[in-house]
Amino acid sequence: MIGDYNINLNHVQSHIYSIRNVDVMLDKELAILYGVETKVLNQAVKRNIRRFPERYMFQLSKEEWESLRSQIVTSKNGRGGDRYIPYVFTEQGITQLSTVLKSDTAIEVSIKIMDAFVAMRRFGQKFMRNNQIGDATRNDIINHQITLIIWKRTYSHWVTMNC
Repeated sequence: MIGDYNINLNHVQSHIYSIRNVDVMLDKELAILYGVETKVLNQAVKRNIRRFPERYMFQLSKEEWESLRSQIVTSKNGRGGDRYIPYVFTEQGITQLSTVLKSDTAIEVSIKIMDAFVAMRRFGQKFMRNNQIGDATRNDIINHQITLIIWKRTYSHWVTMNC
């Protein structure tokens, strides 16, 4: 438990999105986890912009944001919803956030978020290994079936020739 907010891996993982083939989190969701306003988080980043190259943090395009919004529940503009296109942070950018927010909470939250990224990566690697094993097993079965068919034909041909 960090502050009054219980952070678990599943919760964090549910807020990690793949955009531009990179796993990222929205500034708004990170601000909630860090216990600060989104505006405060983004101001801290802007004051330390050299720590956040585009491979660590970038602003979504309008199309990316519309696509993502359709996948997550957000309120509409003008009704308490987002009035700007959000920034997203990669795993490395999230690590940098703890250095610019400078609080014990920021450090603890960053560690939890890093654990979630690592767990997802491990799951992905395990899934890939299992699929490769599955493919190899399927290929072995197919190869055995082909071998049996060849042996059966060869045996049938040999029997008919020798009888």
